[in-house]
Amino acid sequence: MGGGISGYGSAILAKKEGFEVFLSDRGSIAERYKLKLEEWGVPYEEGSHDEERILMADEVVKSPGIPDSAPIVRKIRERGIPVISEMEFAGRYMGDARCICITGSNGKTTTTSLIYRIMCDAGMNVALGGNIGESFAYSVATGQYDWYVLELSSFQLDGMFRFGAHIGLLMNITPDHLDRYDHCFQHYVDSKMRITQNQRAEDFFIFSGDDKVIGGELSKYALKARLLPFTAAESAATEGGRFDGKCCRVRLGDKALTLDTERMQLKGLHNCYNAMAAALATLAAGVPAEVVEQSIYAFSPVEHRLEPVKEADGVLWINDSKATNVDSVWYALESMTRPVVWIAGGTDKGNDYAPLMPFVREKVHTLVCMGLDNEKLLRDFMGVVPTVVSTASLDEAMQAARKAAREGDVVLLSPACASFDLFKNYENRGELFKQWVMEHV
Repeated sequence: MGGGISGYGSAILAKKEGFEVFLSDRGSIAERYKLKLEEWGVPYEEGSHDEERILMADEVVKSPGIPDSAPIVRKIRERGIPVISEMEFAGRYMGDARCICITGSNGKTTTTSLIYRIMCDAGMNVALGGNIGESFAYSVATGQYDWYVLELSSFQLDGMFRFGAHIGLLMNITPDHLDRYDHCFQHYVDSKMRITQNQRAEDFFIFSGDDKVIGGELSKYALKARLLPFTAAESAATEGGRFDGKCCRVRLGDKALTLDTERMQLKGLHNCYNAMAAALATLAAGVPAEVVEQSIYAFSPVEHRLEPVKEADGVLWINDSKATNVDSVWYALESMTRPVVWIAGGTDKGNDYAPLMPFVREKVHTLVCMGLDNEKLLRDFMGVVPTVVSTASLDEAMQAARKAAREGDVVLLSPACASFDLFKNYENRGELFKQWVMEHV
């Protein structure tokens, strides 16, 4: 079900393993995926679902973007047909390879990319997959790897049952995607905690020791894996990571390293967490401490996540389009050291903006609301931010931001919302932001 990167990879792996395969997508399938499906002889349909054929399946691999509430998924479940994710399916055919799995409401893309970079720098035979990189299933079907580094969303975790992470990372848990979880935060929390399922005593569980939600959940689970917290608070743990305000100190067994944050290109508290988590994961995977240090110092920010675009006339323009929830924006504003013109808005996911208020009062002098419905942003921030401007298009928002920006300011695109009202996705929003800056600033 679904003909995107997850679906096409799963179909090809199923074909390789000798299954009778059919791929169905109610939308359109990208040309590059259709070419691959045809090369492997996988029958497919787009634009509709052949329900009779689908409901004859022994098992369904569902792409993460398809909600459980979709009518065809409900019919599949009513027939008692198992529905799994690409991760669960591909995990059956990994052989002796091991996996590092990263999830969390925020920080997972940067941390996943950093882990992959460190392991590549160490000369390890590693593939990148899940939410970023190539399809995990396609990599399993077409390559021979020793390690897989996988970024996992809650939707992918929901379809995992027997699969277990050799090294599991849980960056944080804050409200997100509640529209997919009956607007119940605990359901979303339960989904994220599935990162620990099927872990054994020889495995590792790396997690934020500062996240109160995770802390409250740990006692509910009989965890067998070796626990490695990372924190910015005083900690009694002998192993794990700790940020002392200047340096990140990481220890695993007899291996230890210290990261001077002044030497890191990744800035802000959230990136200290990301760096400590990545360091612990790669030390656990056997990477020498000196390689971990060198790679982290050399690593630059991920595209669309606090990505500096251009500085002109004393104004720095930053693309943080990947900040699609309140917690991501909290970390973005926390890291700002200059006065801020903040561009926010899009498809609201039931956001509570209260956690942002201290930083907004301290740092933001202009809020530019960019969306088809800005009512909630206007209601929450009018009277908090000195200037609030409502706009209904990217160009209108960018013109307003340029007009408001003064020498020494930052213009920060950090939407706190999904992108689907005006854009295809957060990448499209970020690319158009960058294009506008390069053409008009």
